[in-house]
Amino acid sequence: MIGNVEPLFVIPDGVETRWASFENPTAARGRGGEANGGRKGAPCRGMKAGEQVVLAEATRTTGTVRRIWATVNDRSPRMLRGLRLDCYWDGADRPAVSAPLGDFFGTGLGRLAPFQSALFTNPEGRSFNSFIPMPFRTGMRIVLTNESGRDLEALYYDVDYTLGDAHPPGTLYLHAHWRRENPTMLQRDYEILPTVRGRGRFVGSNVGVIANQSLYFKSWWGEGEVKVFLDGDRELATLCGTGTEDYIGTAWGQGRYDHLYQGCPIAEHEKMQYCFYRYHVPDPIYFRESVRVTIHQIGCWDRRPRRSSTTRAGLY
Repeated sequence: MIGNVEPLFVIPDGVETRWASFENPTAARGRGGEANGGRKGAPCRGMKAGEQVVLAEATRTTGTVRRIWATVNDRSPRMLRGLRLDCYWDGADRPAVSAPLGDFFGTGLGRLAPFQSALFTNPEGRSFNSFIPMPFRTGMRIVLTNESGRDLEALYYDVDYTLGDAHPPGTLYLHAHWRRENPTMLQRDYEILPTVRGRGRFVGSNVGVIANQSLYFKSWWGEGEVKVFLDGDRELATLCGTGTEDYIGTAWGQGRYDHLYQGCPIAEHEKMQYCFYRYHVPDPIYFRESVRVTIHQIGCWDRRPRRSSTTRAGLY
C-alpha cells in the first residue's frame, strides 16, 4: 500500500484528523496549546538517557499515520543512532517498525544531508520527515527511546494521522527492519533484508557504506548486484540487478543526487562513504510466501574490498 491519499476535493465519511506533539501529546480534541496560556508553552522537551517517550497513541479505532516530522538539537552520530523509533500496530507486543531515528528517516551512517524523496525528506539537513502511510485497524503506538547513553536537550516532533479510515480487506501494515555489519564478511552477500515469510510488498531500503580502505585504497566498491529472492527462491534469485549504482538508477561512480524514488545523499569519494536509497513505488515488488534481499560484495579492477553496511529496509 503506497500513496494512500484521497483526492483534494473529497472528505471521506467518518474520518477525523489528529496531530500529536508536545503541545497536545494525546492529540485530544480541543486540547492543543494548553501550556502557558496557549503561547508556545510546550514546543519541545528533553529526554534523559534511557528515557522512553510515547509520541502518539490511538486505541479502539482504525486510522492511518500520514506524516511524522521531528528534529533534535543534538545531531551527532551517537544521538542519531542512539534514539530508537518503535511503531506498534493493533496492540501488538512486538514493534513492526524498530530502527534508529536517523536511519528510519533515510539518513545513513548517523549523518545528516539534505535530500528529497517521495517517502522521506530532509529539506536542509537538520530535520526528519516521513510521508509513507502507516495504516492500522484497532490502534497504534509510536515510541521513541533514548539509548544513546547521554541526555538529549531538545526533541521537537509532530505525528499527523487520521482516525476512522475504512481500510479494505487485505490492507497491509508497514514494517521496517534495521541491521548493520562492521566489518562485513568477505565473499558473503550482505543481507539488506533477511528472509521474511508471509505475504507483502518490499518497498525499498536506505543503505550506508563505508568501504574498507585498509585493503584497497579508494578502490570502487559498488559493482555488487542487488538480488531479490521471492517465494521459495534458493540458490538463484528471481530478481537480479546489474550493479549497485545501476540499482539506484545512476551509472559509473555514483555521485550525490536525490530523486523521488532513488538517490545518493552522501557520496564522499575521498572518505569512501556513501548513503543511497531505492524505493519500489512505480515498480512494485510483491511476494506471497517469502522475500530476501541481498547485495554482492564486489569491487572492480579484480579487487574485493570489505564494506561496512547499514540498512533500513521497508516492506508492507
